[in-house]
Amino acid sequence: MKNFDKYQRGYFMPPVRCMKWADKEYIDKAPIWCSVDLRDGNQALIIPMSLDEKLEFFKKLVEIGFKEIEIGFPAASETEYEFCRALIEQELIPDDVTIQVLTQSREHIIKKTFEAIDGAKNAVVHLYNSTSVAQREQVFRKSKEEIIKIATDGAELCNEYRKNAKGNITFEYSPESFTGTEPEFARDICNAVIDIWQPTPESKVIINLPVTVEMSMPHVYAQQIEYMCETLHNRENVIVSLHPHNDRGCGVADSELGLLAGADRIEGTCFGNGERTGNVDIVTLAMNMFTHGVDPKLDFSDLPSLIELYERVTRMKVYDRQPYSGALVFAAFSGSHQDAIAKGMNYRKEKNSNLWTVPYLPIDPHDVGREYDGDVIRINSQSGKGGIGFILQEKFGYDLPKKMREDLGYKVKSVSDHSHKELMPDEVYSIFKKEYLNKAEPVDIPEAHFVQKAEGHIGSAVTAVIDGEKKSFTAEGNGRLDAVANAIKQGISIDFNIEVYTEHALERKSTSEAVSYVGISCDGKMFWGCGRNSDIIVSSVKALVSAINNALIGK
Repeated sequence: MKNFDKYQRGYFMPPVRCMKWADKEYIDKAPIWCSVDLRDGNQALIIPMSLDEKLEFFKKLVEIGFKEIEIGFPAASETEYEFCRALIEQELIPDDVTIQVLTQSREHIIKKTFEAIDGAKNAVVHLYNSTSVAQREQVFRKSKEEIIKIATDGAELCNEYRKNAKGNITFEYSPESFTGTEPEFARDICNAVIDIWQPTPESKVIINLPVTVEMSMPHVYAQQIEYMCETLHNRENVIVSLHPHNDRGCGVADSELGLLAGADRIEGTCFGNGERTGNVDIVTLAMNMFTHGVDPKLDFSDLPSLIELYERVTRMKVYDRQPYSGALVFAAFSGSHQDAIAKGMNYRKEKNSNLWTVPYLPIDPHDVGREYDGDVIRINSQSGKGGIGFILQEKFGYDLPKKMREDLGYKVKSVSDHSHKELMPDEVYSIFKKEYLNKAEPVDIPEAHFVQKAEGHIGSAVTAVIDGEKKSFTAEGNGRLDAVANAIKQGISIDFNIEVYTEHALERKSTSEAVSYVGISCDGKMFWGCGRNSDIIVSSVKALVSAINNALIGK
């Protein structure tokens, strides 16, 4: 590809090797979560959210369990100022939830910010200024010393305004464009701010190290974070926070490795909305922890309702393949995948296991409010007998014999292939009914009577309707179904043998109907039928008749 040589690596490695994080296997506890959906997420929308939409989204974030929510940049926008005031004046902020507001290091902006949060019980004032080489040289054209003075001037102003503020005010500082900043300079400017704020165990300070633009592979970011964690002043009273963006598609990996490297807190958005390629997706981060058996301290058990709200108020779309959230992330179209999932589900039932180990499904869809029949097994021309049988069993209660599932599978795939579309569960059931269930043409047996004969044989007297003509036949067999088969053979033009017979109740209660399946061999081929009736004998006869009709039609 042309022009590759005009790009260079814009990040900086720490001056010492920082690889302690690489010895850790997984994240063993939830970080402090801070949603920035209402600030960073909102500013990235084509049409920003209205006040009412922001209020609705805020309430949802609280319901999910976020204890820190960045609500905006109140000094920069009248709409964001009004939103902040509405939350406070309408007493919409629970006592255990902290709102966070962003401010630049300029006095009139800091003053307006403190006015906006007046009356809030708990608030974070988030101060920032840009520190990267590119920003220093191209935008501000200032020296390192001048950039540090911007930060320290802002930190001192925050101290002054906090003296007269009500409520519990926490300070946060971000060296914006941290990933393009020399680690030693990022350390120096953060330490200068920490020294002014003088954090204590009762009044900690947040140092946020944002991936404002993603520049490196995740392991480089992890080393940068570890270096900062080990060189920040008063570290025991500093909360190290991460704010990853996703320019290289590694926002989740940056966050996870950054937590392993010592960070305590994550700022991100639901589903990853944000500038350019977005912020880190907190849903993915939290659910990744969940799959390792760690409580993320956020409740995404009803993802569909969150998705509905998000798509409505942001006018954005959750991508169909978005981890955990997308419409198709649990969907299996492949026949082999469907078969493995169906067997895995049955294995859990057989073993009565509480552990989730189903092939191809990293989590139980029920845990995020999804359903097996509509979300997991999806039927198209690539599907197999396992998935189709699973749909019939889970959705409609029919447990077909293995070979019958295969026969139905070919019929369903043929319909999907010729119509070039996915088939919904009701459509699969419709094909099943049409092809196998209680088929009564060209042969029907409306009546059958049985008597016990010698040596365990059963005698049958059947009334049959063949091509519209009523006829009567009698015969014996080694059971009721065999006796009916021997009787009906006298009136039809084919010979057959019963190879498979199974039955089950459609539901587990006394009033449930019985379902029977019969497979017959005729001229080297297998033909299948299903019968359903409140009487198991009638059900089995109907299944036999259905199989015979399929043989007559297909001969």
